[in-house]
Amino acid sequence: MKYLCLVYLEQKKLGALSKGDYDALVDEARSYDEELRKSGHHIVSDTLQPAETATTVRIHNGKASASDGPVAGTMGQLGAFVLINARDLNDAIRVASKIPPARLGCVEVRPIKDLSG
Repeated sequence: MKYLCLVYLEQKKLGALSKGDYDALVDEARSYDEELRKSGHHIVSDTLQPAETATTVRIHNGKASASDGPVAGTMGQLGAFVLINARDLNDAIRVASKIPPARLGCVEVRPIKDLSG
């Protein structure tokens, strides 16, 4: 099964990291991605630009409107994602629990819905 791991970061914790600690976290995340590739779990992953760069699009009565900023009301800011293959939810949780930036927030694990019929 495919699972999307959404990595939410607490900006205060991220901002409090020294350059050295931030660089170490990035290196650790890259190493973990490589570990996931070797184990067959990894499909794709990436880091997002800061939430301030987001644009939220809404459709009302068939018309689109766009506003600056992320969707309000989330705990932390969506900072990265990892799409994985996993045997089941327990395997996906095990993989998600080792995503290094999760120490600065949390990871939402959500199964991918197959719409292929």
